Amino acid sequence: MEDNGTKYNSKEELVREILEKDKDLKDSNIDEELIHELISGKVSKNINNTHDEHSTLGQRTADKIAIFGGSWTFIISFGVVLVTWIIINAVILRSKAFDPYPFVFLNLILSCLAAIQAPIIMMSQNRQTEKDRLTAANDYLINLKSEIIVEDLHKKIDVLMEQQEENKRTQELLLKTIKELKN
Repeated sequence: MEDNGTKYNSKEELVREILEKDKDLKDSNIDEELIHELISGKVSKNINNTHDEHSTLGQRTADKIAIFGGSWTFIISFGVVLVTWIIINAVILRSKAFDPYPFVFLNLILSCLAAIQAPIIMMSQNRQTEKDRLTAANDYLINLKSEIIVEDLHKKIDVLMEQQEENKRTQELLLKTIKELKN
């Protein structure tokens, strides 16, 4: 392929030129393996499956707890438990309440729950953030691959247009020669 005096013998040369032109990539860690992946088309990955396959039991548990802890089911059921606790201790068992008003034991339980639940939710959020980073990196590589493919197609169209112009000139020359031979 030729374009403005530049000759491309392979997709690898085209990929290297595009990567060299991209200012954001000059300081990045794009290596030979990535270049070959871009050329061969093996860039797209389902990050969710890849990330979930490598998660530990604790990480999967943290995700499930965070999902439940951030749901209406949890909020409603927790509200029902709190109201039930208060009614039992303040109304039903008024004289023999196991946790009389001001519900010190309930506050202790709530504090312990919050102390345990907050780090678990943060672990899940950290994993989600990591998954988002991997997804963004994968999207970037897919966009880069698309750019390379579009650039390759532009080069091929330019070559075809040059060949078409050359064929047109040759055809005009042949027509001119045929006219001269007829006269």
